[in-house]
Amino acid sequence: MRYFILLLTTLLFSNTLFSQAFDPVKWDASVEKESEDIYVLYFKATLDKGWHLYSQNEADTDEIAPTPTEFTYNNTSETYELIGETFEPKGIEKFDNIFEMDVKYFEDEVTFSQKIKLINKSLTDVKAEVFFSVCDDEKCLAPEVIEFDLNLAGKAKENKGDVASITTEDRSKSEALDVKIKGWDVFPKEDVKDKSYLTIFVLGFLGGLIALLTPCVFPMIPLTVSFFTKGAKDRKKGLFNAVLYGFFIFAIYILLSLPFHLLDSLDPEILNNISTNVTLNIIFFVIFIVFAISFFGYFEITLPASWSNKMDSKATSVGGILGVFFMALTLALVSFSCTGPILGSLLGGSLSSDGGAMQLSFGMGGFGLALALPFGLFALFPNWLNSLPKSGGWLNAVKVVLGFAELALAFKFLSNADLVEHWGILKREIFIAIWIIIGIGMTLYLFGKIRFPHDSPIKKLSAGRKTLGVLILAFVLYLIPGLTNTTYANLKLLSGFPPPLFYSVYEKEAHGPLGLDAYTDFEKGVKAAKAQNKPIMLDFTGWACVNCRKMEEQVWSYPEIMEILKNDYVLISLYVDDREKLSEENQFKFLKPDGRVKNIKTVGDKWATFQTLNFENNSQPYYVLIDSEMNLLNTTTAYTPDESEYLKWLKKGLKNYQKR
Repeated sequence: MRYFILLLTTLLFSNTLFSQAFDPVKWDASVEKESEDIYVLYFKATLDKGWHLYSQNEADTDEIAPTPTEFTYNNTSETYELIGETFEPKGIEKFDNIFEMDVKYFEDEVTFSQKIKLINKSLTDVKAEVFFSVCDDEKCLAPEVIEFDLNLAGKAKENKGDVASITTEDRSKSEALDVKIKGWDVFPKEDVKDKSYLTIFVLGFLGGLIALLTPCVFPMIPLTVSFFTKGAKDRKKGLFNAVLYGFFIFAIYILLSLPFHLLDSLDPEILNNISTNVTLNIIFFVIFIVFAISFFGYFEITLPASWSNKMDSKATSVGGILGVFFMALTLALVSFSCTGPILGSLLGGSLSSDGGAMQLSFGMGGFGLALALPFGLFALFPNWLNSLPKSGGWLNAVKVVLGFAELALAFKFLSNADLVEHWGILKREIFIAIWIIIGIGMTLYLFGKIRFPHDSPIKKLSAGRKTLGVLILAFVLYLIPGLTNTTYANLKLLSGFPPPLFYSVYEKEAHGPLGLDAYTDFEKGVKAAKAQNKPIMLDFTGWACVNCRKMEEQVWSYPEIMEILKNDYVLISLYVDDREKLSEENQFKFLKPDGRVKNIKTVGDKWATFQTLNFENNSQPYYVLIDSEMNLLNTTTAYTPDESEYLKWLKKGLKNYQKR
């Protein structure tokens, strides 16, 4: 019974470890005879939802880029010839802000095909292999090689390798990869947290609050609430109609996002394709410039008056619940000149992210809720109306300030187009300089040094203008280091918004990530840690890993984290997709737990296998804190965009090392 319990415990624990290893793509191969001597080889990849397989035709570049899919055909005896290149379908094409290039990939299912013409008519089998890597929105997996034996009679199967060919030397080298990590009972693996849409909802809500302060919406609050509460014969009915009016405002903005769900269902990536299209980004740039000029008061953007008049007449003639709906729709149309640019910002921002239509709905819902709340709340508590400030010149000042904000946002869209086409007209420092100029203009306006057409004369600066002016000036001062070629140029508060650090007017030299000293060999790194009496941070990364770059630029760059990585840890960065060949004597065959034989030929093969063997995890980025005796110092972690959480994780590892 003791042995049975021990075996059961071991199996359960092994399952827990392997639950972190991902296998999101399944390959199948088949053969079809087209004519007497021409055959078509098919390779079908089926991917789990959310995972991407990259095209064969990714750009050939020395820069950070996705790992292209490659097919190799074993035809050393020249018994057949390839007809053309391996065919692949169109796939999804989009610009990637991290790779700074257009990328092409496939989702859900893709079939590649290769025609061959037999030279030796008696040939019965063809051998082929596919080299590939897959990523989702948070992690990439190390590249893999799958081998196939394709029988021209129609049968095809994966070639898992010859176990009998594994030598004693192969086994010895495989065992050397197992460094016997200790401490899993103390620091078990943690589950990755699911993302929520709360952030975009809150941003939409804040946008709605800003829209409330515009001259198109603010004066409507007391007028509309008074109409419902005082104009109705039955006060309860008046309250009901006012609350219903607010609900309809909220519902209308949700309804506005529904067409994007239709687009998203037709093609899940259509919103991303729209957002990264050069022509559309330039159109957005022009539209936002027009919005800004409109907010400055040089002309008014309005929907046709006939639309709002028609809705207003409908509301009057229909009455009841339907009439209240048409009143809410009338408000949405009449206030468009003020809410349109703010909604445009929300729309543009949502399309530029990976959230798609659902994220847009949450943003629009937050926006509509912020607009709707005052009508419901003031109807329930009419005495609050007396506390509202009176309409006046301050409302126009709000519009002008929003105009400056629209102007700044416009250059984000121009920057997207510039990055795609590599024009080099909006390098990081030039982008920041433009924002500094816009910030100075906004500051001068708030302090009354600049006036626009609809501004009233300023007799005395209000406390609000002074406070906001000081805040904008402080923001301008914060931007100034971004013009330099120093460690202060990162501007972490704006991380991901300006062009990346390496898209710069300055020449950039990078050795380790962010210029940190990093070992790319595990054994050498461990020796250095022993010599320096420091703990180790293992960084399983990849040249083509999107979120590895995000972590380095947005989290590691945080000053306190940089200090700890630089002074308190020995950093070992192991690139699992490094295709540098190992020397002949260092190559070997590794028997995987699933019975397949993996040929360890490259540096990336070695470190990918090392990660899976010791940590039962094959995703990147992946971070491990250990000492030189292979004791875990904290739980392992992966993509952690919250720098405070990552900092706590590093500090806890240091504390545990000092205890040892």
